[in-house]
Amino acid sequence: MDEQAALSPAPKYRRVVLKLSGEGFGYAGKAGISIDDTLNMARQIQRVGKGGVQLAVVVGGGNLLRGDQFSGAGEVIKKATAHYMGMLATILNGLALQEALESLGCETRLQTAIRMETVAEPYIRRRCMRHLEKGRIVILAGGTGNPFVTTDTAAALRARELDAELLLKGTRVDGVYSDDPEINPHAVRYDKLTYDRFIHNNLRVMDLAAVSLCREARLPILVFNYKREGNIERAIAGHPVGTLVCISDGVETPR
Repeated sequence: MDEQAALSPAPKYRRVVLKLSGEGFGYAGKAGISIDDTLNMARQIQRVGKGGVQLAVVVGGGNLLRGDQFSGAGEVIKKATAHYMGMLATILNGLALQEALESLGCETRLQTAIRMETVAEPYIRRRCMRHLEKGRIVILAGGTGNPFVTTDTAAALRARELDAELLLKGTRVDGVYSDDPEINPHAVRYDKLTYDRFIHNNLRVMDLAAVSLCREARLPILVFNYKREGNIERAIAGHPVGTLVCISDGVETPR
């Protein structure tokens, strides 16, 4: 075990699904894939893998294209087609993350919900679980393969299918707030929320359909800032980072 792995916190969870937004791959304010940012994420993921955690990563594609950005295109580009275009963007990010991880010596598999065997495996639940059991990092792209479904919902669905113990939702902010903290400086951050409170308050940091899926299975969600170095490891170790969304009836306390 190398020095960095030895210093990493011990994991609390055995199998985790990590949702990374497309923004994590891109440049601030413009489209494209930032190799530096992709490598920074890959280094954190590499250390998690070395700690023995079975990790599947669901990637978004917002840095390249969002399905709803053609909402004003009328009859030129249908909404369903626009969503398929967004799903293809996630596969570009998946390929970039795979190459970054493999440049660090990680064994990976890229699986897609849209079949394209020349560049990736099709997503097959049992095959994915077998890869995880063998210690491979599995990157899941293409959303669910269906239009009108967000990659957040895809992450919740895959987490349930793969019997994950935790769904990690990486964001640019350090948890769930009562309002958008980038707009409202008086927004307060929650340490903990129940699924019902999250849905009732219509907190938009994560798709409500995804939260409902997790609520049905009592699958905890941790919303945290994955840009902060070491936060992915700390989250999987159970350290108090971000906001935990779970079934607990405990009091939700804003900071």
